Amino acid sequence: MRLLFLGDVVGRAGRDAVHKALPDLKRRLAPEVVVVNAENAAGGYGLSEKLAREFLELGVDCLTMGNHLWDQKDLVGAIERLPQVIRPLNYPETTPGKGAAVFAARDGRKVVVTNLLGRLFMEPVDDPFAAIDRIIKAYPLGNVAAAILVDLHAEATSEKMAMGHHLDGRVSLVVGTHTHVPTADAQILPNGTGYITDAGMCGDYDSVIGMKKEVILTRFTRKIPTEKPQPADRDASVCGVYCETDERTGLARRLVPIRIGGKLSPSLPDADVVSAPE
Repeated sequence: MRLLFLGDVVGRAGRDAVHKALPDLKRRLAPEVVVVNAENAAGGYGLSEKLAREFLELGVDCLTMGNHLWDQKDLVGAIERLPQVIRPLNYPETTPGKGAAVFAARDGRKVVVTNLLGRLFMEPVDDPFAAIDRIIKAYPLGNVAAAILVDLHAEATSEKMAMGHHLDGRVSLVVGTHTHVPTADAQILPNGTGYITDAGMCGDYDSVIGMKKEVILTRFTRKIPTEKPQPADRDASVCGVYCETDERTGLARRLVPIRIGGKLSPSLPDADVVSAPE
């Protein structure tokens, strides 16, 4: 199965870049599942119902979120109408929405996408390790689920790496989000799970993690109150990861970082391929 994941979309520049790049990526890669982290899509803060529907109309199968889940208040009521939008699984059970999406891929096989929120340097939430274990027990890879994709929205690289090893051999792909900077550690772990600490963002990299740099610099250098940071709005990069899984086991066989446009060096599946160890 072919999986395409795009990292945190930041503001209009990020949205426009995804809308421009995704049709070509779909033609080039023919992904059976397209997942996008959209928690910064609405002006850098959250996701609105309108923008969620625009992503779905573009051909995105599932939208993952993170700590900015409720920054756009209309999503509180809309998320129950949008099963393709998933909030962190390890939020309380009474939180609106679902923490996992189970849907049929284009060939009819069952795919599970789940979203976890880290706990190091983040808001207090339930244990993400225990939460994902419950999902895997209900939808074992290679048996019930043909593929399982996990978006871990977390600050600490150590927590993301620990999750990757915790899930190695039990899910298809673990992708880190939240820090907006693509990492160079895309790999297939020893037991067959694809892993990258952070997929990077879809946004303008002439910025501070997607926000206009002037306001952020003032905060760091002068320690005085400033206006609310706004997304940088120039030429954006599209960052993510492409994964091919084994048809029998659901584990990763090929993993490629994706970087298109903007200021970053390009990476596409024609090069920099990471394959499973023999």
